[in-house]
Amino acid sequence: MAGLNILSQTPSPWQLSASSTSSSISYSLRFPHFYDFNNNYNCGDFKCSTNFPLSGNPRPKRPTLSSQMLPHFSNSSGSECSWMQDKSASCDNFSPNGRKQGALNAASSKERALVSSVDDLYDFICSGPLISKIGLTPEKVAESIDEWIEYGLRLCRLFQLNQLSLNEAQKIRIYHYYIPVFLWCEQEISQHSSKFKEEEEIPPLVIGFSAPQGCGKTTLVFALEYLFKITGRKAATVSIDDFYLTAEEQAKLRDSNPGNLLLEFRGNAGSHDLPFSVETLTALSKLTKEGVKVKLPRYDKSAYSGRGDRADPSEWPEVEGPLPVILFEGWMLGFKPLPPEVVKAVDPQLETINKNLEAYYDAWHKYVKSWIVIKIQDPSYVYQWRLQAEIAMRADGKPGMSDEEVKDFVSRYLPAYKAYLPTLYSEGPSGSDPKHVLLIDIDEGRNPILGC
Repeated sequence: MAGLNILSQTPSPWQLSASSTSSSISYSLRFPHFYDFNNNYNCGDFKCSTNFPLSGNPRPKRPTLSSQMLPHFSNSSGSECSWMQDKSASCDNFSPNGRKQGALNAASSKERALVSSVDDLYDFICSGPLISKIGLTPEKVAESIDEWIEYGLRLCRLFQLNQLSLNEAQKIRIYHYYIPVFLWCEQEISQHSSKFKEEEEIPPLVIGFSAPQGCGKTTLVFALEYLFKITGRKAATVSIDDFYLTAEEQAKLRDSNPGNLLLEFRGNAGSHDLPFSVETLTALSKLTKEGVKVKLPRYDKSAYSGRGDRADPSEWPEVEGPLPVILFEGWMLGFKPLPPEVVKAVDPQLETINKNLEAYYDAWHKYVKSWIVIKIQDPSYVYQWRLQAEIAMRADGKPGMSDEEVKDFVSRYLPAYKAYLPTLYSEGPSGSDPKHVLLIDIDEGRNPILGC
């Protein structure tokens, strides 16, 4: 368990040792400590060499590193595999705010690419679809290449990936997705903090993640919270699931809407405890001082044979201030009400959902100042992703829904997706500032792509 100690400390800056001549300087980088995938402690120098001109301002060559430092993106097995080798997070004691990370699913890839130098990694990073979206240029990437490598190594350890042998899907997920999104979040936090005077208390920035079910948003948030932790920031994670009505209240909702299949079970607008949402988000927004603590609600989806119920408060994790960022995620976060005739044309049962949605701005959206919207090309992806998850569960000997049950489950969400996603993608989330919205297009494999 020694390898888990990386979570209790802020990573030390890399140490430089340098020698110079009249025209150039060479250096080596040193990690004060790192852990391999067998949780063995290692300490030592990762050698790299380069020549940086000491005069003029030409663009410096990026250092070429030894294979011990830089990941090789290949897989020796040659077999088809998902981006996660074992589909589970490795750091057992890193459970963000008490939320256990479940199975991770992604499209598999047989493509392999060998990266043996910083130049190759740099080129791969710059080819990512999010680089320009988050305001980075090739020059800025070159200046921060050490951070990219550091974060990449940390994520490999978190997800039990072999940092010396990443396949194409793993490489994309880390360097084209998780790290760019993390850097964007860091920018948003810095801009948020700059609005306050030095003597003022800075409330946490609430970053909303609006993303369809099964697209990997929980894993993304899990990775982000981990990166915040290792860089010295506290973060709290809250899901809209945590604000579902209790089992008793959900039963009353179902009885008061007979025949409306969209409100028979939890999920759609109307099945959330909005006053409880306001109470929780307000309390979290006041976490500006040390010693101030707030419990984060959690929902137990396994209760009552899968119908679910709010977890006992004794099981809720606690977060303490000062808190710089809150990660708030949900499949319908940011949905805004539409004209009644629009939703009725999709599904007449949506008329009640649409009316319920009017109260969600004051309960949720007004707290969110920065948004990440995960965009899918086809809502039917949700069905495929859910089916993949259930098949994997059944293959592992765990209880899982049948194909017909999956179809019935997803059918209760698809009307809302068809009605509200077009407006979410074209206009942004309810009450959002376009300058603080990051729209990420993903493919059926859950990987970021260039937007249409």
